[in-house]
Amino acid sequence: MKQVQNIFEIHTHGQGLYEFSPEVSDWVGLQGLTCGLLTLFIRHTSASLTIQENADPDVQFDLNNFFCRFVEENPKLYRHTCEGPDDMPAHIRSALTDVQLSIPIVHGSISLGTWQGIYLFEHRKTAHNRQVVAHLMGD
Repeated sequence: MKQVQNIFEIHTHGQGLYEFSPEVSDWVGLQGLTCGLLTLFIRHTSASLTIQENADPDVQFDLNNFFCRFVEENPKLYRHTCEGPDDMPAHIRSALTDVQLSIPIVHGSISLGTWQGIYLFEHRKTAHNRQVVAHLMGD
């Protein structure tokens, strides 16, 4: 059994979904495993991870807009406002989505469906440098 880790740095420029499937796929391919499990974990509380459709960019646009409507950015609604009006809503959006993903490795590749991509979901309005820790184990 082999185990390896990596940290992916993802630079965001505001709210939205940022696909990083190609980087993950390339890194997994270099590890020489044929069968295993990849765990991705985001090291932040105001961004999250998701697997979503990567064929039509309207999906990402609509998801982001839905979460902006669903979790209102109104400082009157929250006690935690010291980091700006988008911070507490970003924490809530992160709690409603995922901070960790598990993806099988089959025949040396990440086993995503035809239209699936791995995304960092940025919930803050300003640019951030995000880190996603990857842990790969298998044979």
